[in-house]
Amino acid sequence: MHHQGEGAVEYESSPVGHLFFGRDDAENDLADGLLNGMVFRPTYAYREALSGRKSLIIGRKGAGKSAICRQLAAPDGHPGSTVLITPDDAAGDEIRRFELQGVSGDTAKALIWRYVFAVHAARYLCEHARAAHGWRARSSVRALRGFLEANDETGDERLYDRLRRGVRGLQSANLSLKAFGIEAGLGLNGSSEGARAGRQLEVLERGVATVFSDLGCAGRHTLLFLVDQLEQVWTIDPDSHALVTGLLLASKQVTGRYGGAVRCTLFLRADIYDTLNFGDADKFHSDELRIAWTREELADLALARAAASLKTDLTPEQLWGNLFPATVSGEPTDEYLFRRSLPRPRDVIQFLNACRDVADQRSDRRITEGDVLTATEQFSRWKLTDLAREYSVTHPFLSRLFLLFDNYGYVVMRTALETRFEVNREQLQQQFPDYADSLTTQGVTDVLFGIGFLGVMRGHNVVYSDGAQVPPQPGEEEFHVHPCFRPALGGLGPVDLTAYSPNRMRNIHGGQNALVRSSSGSDIPLGVGRDFRLLDDVTRACERLLRQLMRAGLPDGVRDEVQAQIGRVLEDARRAREELHGGAAIDVTQHVLSTSDYFGNLAAQLADHGIREEPITHRLEDEARALIRSAGGALGAGAGSDSSP
Repeated sequence: MHHQGEGAVEYESSPVGHLFFGRDDAENDLADGLLNGMVFRPTYAYREALSGRKSLIIGRKGAGKSAICRQLAAPDGHPGSTVLITPDDAAGDEIRRFELQGVSGDTAKALIWRYVFAVHAARYLCEHARAAHGWRARSSVRALRGFLEANDETGDERLYDRLRRGVRGLQSANLSLKAFGIEAGLGLNGSSEGARAGRQLEVLERGVATVFSDLGCAGRHTLLFLVDQLEQVWTIDPDSHALVTGLLLASKQVTGRYGGAVRCTLFLRADIYDTLNFGDADKFHSDELRIAWTREELADLALARAAASLKTDLTPEQLWGNLFPATVSGEPTDEYLFRRSLPRPRDVIQFLNACRDVADQRSDRRITEGDVLTATEQFSRWKLTDLAREYSVTHPFLSRLFLLFDNYGYVVMRTALETRFEVNREQLQQQFPDYADSLTTQGVTDVLFGIGFLGVMRGHNVVYSDGAQVPPQPGEEEFHVHPCFRPALGGLGPVDLTAYSPNRMRNIHGGQNALVRSSSGSDIPLGVGRDFRLLDDVTRACERLLRQLMRAGLPDGVRDEVQAQIGRVLEDARRAREELHGGAAIDVTQHVLSTSDYFGNLAAQLADHGIREEPITHRLEDEARALIRSAGGALGAGAGSDSSP
């Protein structure tokens, strides 16, 4: 491989065959993708997690949470030691079932999480003391080692096994604490299960804290707990809520429990975190960081991954002008791609790989505009399905809501959304009775905005949710389907308007018309003067509509679409007049009636899209009626339809 000239990249074989943007998830990308190379981007979220300033990393599916987590867990990813905890179904079931008499579900789950953290910390300290401080262990280290041996916690076992022992010990108060000089029972006969479990944990945690202090580790972040993939054990039930809430409470307690030697960083999906509702939630705001990607960061990610796969330096000009086409549908290619995907790495990786795959299947050396357009359709279908799956737990009705936008334009007014939803509301509420209270027009609008499916027009911009945007307000009337989902829904235009199609009936009279002599001496069919006036009526009607349209309060895309269709009507009327003047036989009355029908249908379609009270809608109806009167009048009657603009 070598460079040829400015911006050129040449290969002995097809460059598309070498191009690859990585796997869809961090786990596989580390195993056989690109994350095991030098493509990880040290984003703001990563830097904040690494520094410890933020311990609660929140993001949507595919936003890069696991990539940050795996980077921190790598041997050189964090200055201290790390413990990666990723619960599976068995571990999740064990935590969900864990209860203690006398305490709330949140508190019980917090206790079992604290146990897990304490045991992991104890095992780390025993290994660290032996490796860094020699075999002559302090008494506090020997006590900790004795606890682990007495409770069968010395092995490197699955999280499920550790949880099972912890559950049994905390519920029955039979953890062996002899190593700390505490006999069984702790003198708490008659106390609740929760009180006994709390006392046992305090003894264990005090023993761990003592070792951190004795070894001189207190006050330094030497051990980092990383908890990821909680979505694998999440359901919408209260026990799952308590599982995550308990984890949050335990992580904050542990961070302060061991003198600064331990901290926890949690990676949570936004849809899970946003469902939590507990009393201490306000204590976590300073710990929160929601992952947000800019287009510049996504472009940098794409360039780094392309360069890594091709094993060469690569400039943006080479990627977006040589390997990819420079433009697609008139847009710079990178802008086209990033505007049509949700702002998260997984979407960008999948979209870019889809473009590459289409070109590679054709054995092409470059990705063409047609390849990108083909991949756009496929990617859009993927993402619409993926969106429903992503929120299948919290919003199981999504796939039904998407049908409200199928084969409509991508601009939808609030009144149109209300009309479409009300037709289906009762059936939806019957099918999803647990969600009936939220299955209202405002409720589904908030949901569709919150998941990024709909944007709302605010000022002169369409705003899509990034987790920090307020939901649509009552006075906001205009919504846009995200460009990512438009091809899958058939909504490529702003509104689903029937395109104007000329339907003139030519040569109907075929020479049977009587001829009259014009003042210039040429032969003109009888009644042709009326035909000219009728076509002039159509022309003037179009001109009035276009003037009205310029001051109409329509969404920009809708205005452009309506203007384009009326322009076609105007152009066709002028062409018909020229043809008529040239001697062509045209059924002008039918032409005018067809135009009237089109204007009436256009008004009805705008009303269906929630644009009922706009003057342009009423003007279309007025012009349709005026053209009917013109076409139905006597010879020369059409002139009276010229109303003022």
